[in-house]
Amino acid sequence: MGSKHSDSSPSAAAVAVDDPAKVRNVVLVGPSGSGKTTLAEALLATTGVLTRAGSVTEGTTVCDHDPAAVRQQRSVGLSVAPVRHGDIKINFIDTPGYADFVGELRAGLRAADAALFVVSAAEGVDATTVALWQECAAVGMPRAVVISRTDHHRADVLNEIAACQEAFGAGVVPLYLPGDDGGLVGLLTTDDERYAEQRDQLIEGIIAESEDETLMDRYLNGEEIDQATLIADLETAVARGSFHPVLPVCAATGTGLPELLDGIARAFPSPLEHPLPEITGVDGIPHPRLAPDPEGPLVAEVVRTAVDSYVGRVSLVRVFSGTLRPERPVHVSGHGMADRGHEDHDADERVAHVYSPLGANLREVPYCVAGDLCALTKLGSAETGDTVSAPEHPLLVAPWDMPEPLLPVAVVPRSRSDEDNLARNLNKLVAGDPTLRLERNAETHQLVLWCMGEAHADVVLARLRAGGAEVDTEPVRVALRETFAAPAKGHGRHVKQSGGHGQYAVCDIVVEPLPRGAGFEFVDRIVGGAIPNQFIPSVEKGVRAQLERGLQAGHPVVDVRVTLVDGKAHSVDSSDAAFQTAGSLALKDAAANGRTSLLEPVDEVRIRLPDEHLGTVLGDLSGRRGRVLGTEADSAGHTVIRAEVPSTELLRYAIELRSLTSGTGTYSRRFCRYDPLPQALAAQAR
Repeated sequence: MGSKHSDSSPSAAAVAVDDPAKVRNVVLVGPSGSGKTTLAEALLATTGVLTRAGSVTEGTTVCDHDPAAVRQQRSVGLSVAPVRHGDIKINFIDTPGYADFVGELRAGLRAADAALFVVSAAEGVDATTVALWQECAAVGMPRAVVISRTDHHRADVLNEIAACQEAFGAGVVPLYLPGDDGGLVGLLTTDDERYAEQRDQLIEGIIAESEDETLMDRYLNGEEIDQATLIADLETAVARGSFHPVLPVCAATGTGLPELLDGIARAFPSPLEHPLPEITGVDGIPHPRLAPDPEGPLVAEVVRTAVDSYVGRVSLVRVFSGTLRPERPVHVSGHGMADRGHEDHDADERVAHVYSPLGANLREVPYCVAGDLCALTKLGSAETGDTVSAPEHPLLVAPWDMPEPLLPVAVVPRSRSDEDNLARNLNKLVAGDPTLRLERNAETHQLVLWCMGEAHADVVLARLRAGGAEVDTEPVRVALRETFAAPAKGHGRHVKQSGGHGQYAVCDIVVEPLPRGAGFEFVDRIVGGAIPNQFIPSVEKGVRAQLERGLQAGHPVVDVRVTLVDGKAHSVDSSDAAFQTAGSLALKDAAANGRTSLLEPVDEVRIRLPDEHLGTVLGDLSGRRGRVLGTEADSAGHTVIRAEVPSTELLRYAIELRSLTSGTGTYSRRFCRYDPLPQALAAQAR
C-alpha cells in the first residue's frame, strides 16, 4: 500500500476534509467483469486525480495493485479511490466481485454509507448480484445502480434497466437515459415529450418518498414542482434506502461520469445520515450512541489490514467519531474474533502519520475527521476489525458479520527455513484477513488454512510464497476415531527382572462398547486385593493413554467401558509405571482378541439455495452419503435444507455447491457426532 503501482501518477495532493457533511463514502458492488475497477479509474482521471486512466488488462490500475489481482485480472481486495467533486470528497471503495472475496465486500459495506451497484449493459443481472442487493437491503444500505460498459457491441441499456427493475424490485428508477447524440438525457430536467412517461415515473417515485404529503396532489393537479425540492426529496429517498436511481455510464468515453459524480454529491447520504455501529466499552458495557462529530470521543475501526514491503503494516480506517491526528497516542482493541485466530487484545500505541490512501499510494494529511477514511502505518497490534480509540477512554465497535471459510487447504513447508518464514507470514495474513482461519490439527498433525474457495486459497498461497515461504499442499486428512464393535477381554503382563528392582504388573480387563457420544468409563471390579488400591488408578492412566494413542488404526478410541476384573502385584517390583504399562498392554490385547471399528465425524449442514436448484442439490447430498433431515421455505423462492453429511464428503463442498447452484447456494456446518465408517472405506483407512 505504500508503493506506487499505477503508471498514471496522481496529479493532485490529498486534502483533509473538515466537515463530515462534505464526505460521501460509496462502495462499488457488482460481479467480476462488470467494470467496477475500470469505472473507478475513469472517475479518478475525470476528476484530475490521475493524469490518465490505467488498464485492468495491463495491470496498471490504482485499485488493483495487489500482484494477485494483476495476475488474475480481477480485484482480490478492497481498495479506496478518493476524488473531489466541487467541495465534496467522494471515497469510492472498490471491492472484489468474486464470491471468494466476499469478506472484502463486507468490509467495504462497513466502511461505506451507500452502495453503487455496477451492472454491465452486456451481461445482465446474475443471481449473485441479486443476493448482494438483498444483503444490502437487509441492513438498510442506500443503493443506486450504474449501467456500465454501454459502449459494448451487445449493450442494451433500456433492456438492462428493465432487468434491474425486475431483479431488484420496487424503487429502481432511471435518473438518466441515453440520448440521440451519444450523451445522456436528464429525466428531471428534460421537456422532450418522448421521455414524458419515464419522467413522470421518476418524479412520482421521488414525491412518494417526500415528507410533504401535499406534494403528490399538487403534482397530479399539474403544478410544476421546482427542481430544488425534487433533488432534496431524492436525497431523502436515497438515504432511506427505499429509492434507487439508475444511471448509464461509459468509462471508455466518459459518458455519464459528470452526471454520476453530481448525483452522488447531491443525492447520496453523508456520514451524518448513517447510523453508527453499536459501541461498548472494552468491558462490554454498552456506550451511549455517538454521532459522527469531529469533536466527539475518538472511535475508529480498522476495515482492512495490509502488509507493505516498504512501510510494513498498513491499516485502512473508518473514523466514526472524533478526529485522528498524527503524533497522538491511541488505544487498539480487538475482541470477539477468537474463533478466527484473533485472540482478544488491547494495546496503547502511537499514530505517527495519517494518510489519505489512493490504492497503494499513501498521501499524508494533517488529520482525518469523523466520517472519513484514512490509512495508518505501523500499528503493530492492529488487525482487521479492531477499534482505535482514545487511551483514556477505550471503546469497542461491534464486529461486522464475517463469512465462514469452508474450504480446507493443508500446507507443508519445503524446508526448515520455510517453516520460520511460514510462521511469520501466517501471522500477517491472519491479522489482515478475517475470512482466513488457521488450524493446527493436533490429531492429523497438519497445518490447515480454511479459505473461502479456490481463488482465495490461490491468493493466500501466493502471498505466503511472496513472503519467502515456499510451501506445498497435501490432501486434507479427516481425524477419525476407533471403538470396539463387541465386548472383548484383554490381558496385560509387564514383568522384567534385570538386576536391582524389577518391574511387575499384571491386569485383566473387559472392554465393552458404549453408545455414540458416551465417552469413556473405567470400572474397578478388583476383589481380595489382587491389585493394591494405590495401583488401580495407574491401570486407568495406562488405559487412557493408550486410548489417546489409538489401537490398530492409530486413531483415538472413544465410547468404551473398561472394567478391571483381576490382576497380580509384587510386594517389591510393582510400581505406578509398571501398572500403567500393563493397562496399556491389556487394552492392546483386547483389541487383538476382539473386533474394532472406525468412526468418522458427521456434520450437520444447513444449505440455503434458490428453489430451482433444490432437486440437484438433494441428489448430490445422496451421493455424498448424506441424510436429509428436512427442508423449509426460507424466503420467496429460497429453501433451507438440513442434513447430516460425513465430514470427508464436505472437504470441497464450498466449491461444488457453488458449481451446483451457479454461485447462489450457501451453507454452514457444525460437528454433530461420530458414526461407523462403511466397511469398504474403513479398509482403505487402516
